[in-house]
Amino acid sequence: MFEEVRTIITPEEARKAVCLDEKSQKIKLRRDGEIKNIIAGRDSRLLLIVGPCSADNEDSVCDYCNRLAGVSEKVKDKIFIVPRIYTNKPRTRGEGYKGMLHSPDPHKKVTDIQAGILAIRRMYVRVMHESGLSAADEMLYPENTVYCDDLLSYTAVGARSTENQQHRLVASGSDTCVGFKNPMNGSLSVLINSIYAAQIPNEFKYLNKQVRTTGNEYAHAILRGSVDASGRNVPNYHYEDVMQLAELYAEQGLKNAAVVIDANHSNSGKRPFEQIRIAKEIIGNKTSYRAFGMFVKGLMIESYIEDGNQSPDGNVYGKSITDACLGWEKTERLIYDIAEKL
Repeated sequence: MFEEVRTIITPEEARKAVCLDEKSQKIKLRRDGEIKNIIAGRDSRLLLIVGPCSADNEDSVCDYCNRLAGVSEKVKDKIFIVPRIYTNKPRTRGEGYKGMLHSPDPHKKVTDIQAGILAIRRMYVRVMHESGLSAADEMLYPENTVYCDDLLSYTAVGARSTENQQHRLVASGSDTCVGFKNPMNGSLSVLINSIYAAQIPNEFKYLNKQVRTTGNEYAHAILRGSVDASGRNVPNYHYEDVMQLAELYAEQGLKNAAVVIDANHSNSGKRPFEQIRIAKEIIGNKTSYRAFGMFVKGLMIESYIEDGNQSPDGNVYGKSITDACLGWEKTERLIYDIAEKL
């Protein structure tokens, strides 16, 4: 049984209410192109998508991104940094904090989708104005993508969504790079099929229209580890795992062979400090083995201002209220270490 709570503004109304100025629009388009060049191998820099597990507070997210901008400028010749600003949080059991889309203020515990949409747009715009960095977010709800895709430079499809047909179809019409995570069970064949579906043209119903897409040749893989039948985490960032995926890419003839490796989630067992060791192993392989290095185009790291996490009721500034993150000092040092090794 459904109960109608309220009518939400249209995507067009949301875009008019909160939008980028002309200068920021140009920066965003330039950054879109740079990410595409990295995924396509035309730019040899490492793509680094780094930021909180979930963005829960505009001030702390903007503070984090401003710090990131300073580091980004220093390593720009070797690393292209995209802040991870995830505003929708998938929940395995359907309960708990679901992100800013549902609750712009997590302390109020009130669901207000329209307020969430506008708050997210304001945050993206503020990040661009203050730091000059356009962001990455997760496509959790495909029908909501159109509310914010004019402000994002990268989109990820999560492990629980990779097999979903609507995610694949919407990704095929995206103007920016879309990364598909391997599903929770780790199936590489499912991952490859998702990328293939997103790279080809499609025709389908989207919102209240029949639409046609041209296909997204920049759709690519994200390895995030898997969970076996006993609930144990199984990492897939090692050399053998990555090269197995590269072979499947070649067999299927997918465009722009590329993988981004998520150093957290099941690759780290959600132990955020393990991300340091994992990232260094990946960079070591990238610089030591040509085929590995050409295929691995980027890393994902979960990071915030403070180490660890807290409950949604916590009041520690810049500390995750969902999964535990690497704190700023460790993140900054890791980025510089990676740059030195590249």
